[in-house]
Amino acid sequence: MGPKKNISDSGRVKRKNVRTTIELKKEIIAKFESGVRVSDLASPYGMAKSTISTFLKKIEALKGANVAKGVTSLTKKKPQILEEVEKLLLIFINEKQLRGEKALQIYEVFLKKTNFTL
Repeated sequence: MGPKKNISDSGRVKRKNVRTTIELKKEIIAKFESGVRVSDLASPYGMAKSTISTFLKKIEALKGANVAKGVTSLTKKKPQILEEVEKLLLIFINEKQLRGEKALQIYEVFLKKTNFTL
């Protein structure tokens, strides 16, 4: 017996909802601008042509986006200072991981330095 399929009330198989990062969207836009057709972009990324076209409609906003790695959506609600804090936090975490420090160790140091209690 094969794996269960995710079937909606109408009897159709549901498509898995995937969040695409801004980095990937920029990569797709760059390939499009270099002359690759939308239909040729859709298949290697496993996306519908309409999804690629939606990215291309927002081309100026996506190209101008300067966001932290892993961010999936652009919002106007987030202040620029918060974006900078996210980037710096990501750099901090990556440096700590390269030194072999674990999240629990970082958390314990944070608690000692700040006297933070819940």
